[in-house]
Amino acid sequence: MKTLAVVVAAGLVVSGTAHAEPAPVAHTSAKFATYSAAAGAVTHDPAKVPVGARITVVGVPTISGGTTVMLVLNGLLPNRAYGAHVHVKACGANPADSGPHFQHVEDPVQPSVDPAYANSRNEIWLDVHTDAHGFAQSSSTVDWQFTERHARSVVLHDEHTHTKPGEAGTAGPRLGCANVGF
Repeated sequence: MKTLAVVVAAGLVVSGTAHAEPAPVAHTSAKFATYSAAAGAVTHDPAKVPVGARITVVGVPTISGGTTVMLVLNGLLPNRAYGAHVHVKACGANPADSGPHFQHVEDPVQPSVDPAYANSRNEIWLDVHTDAHGFAQSSSTVDWQFTERHARSVVLHDEHTHTKPGEAGTAGPRLGCANVGF
């Protein structure tokens, strides 16, 4: 599956217009581990994101000036929902170290729970539901690209993302984090 994601990403970049300089492709593939400075992916709750589970993330610019992010997970708990979002900072020892969700247009009120800002058009949401073998995949396409501000991680949350006012964008505790240089 990792190869498929890279091939799809490469195809999207190559198919861009000849005169446009495409943004770089973001890619990571890692096993979840307990925190260390060298870990590519960190589990904050090994009971829900087991050590050794795998994550692959590919972010690629689209021809129309947007961004597509693809997520592939393997080795998670079977038949379970997880929320997943692109976050501002890199993973750290503590779940909060990855900062808030990356927002194309930043909400002036933090934490952001206003549906005008915390939504799947202004953030990158990659919620998944694993199959009987703990495998899941997801993708999200937004109509903007990372410019002077860049995201640094993808975080797995305890539940799918909420959309109601006052709780928009929330998805429960942070279970795991993977470093991705968007």
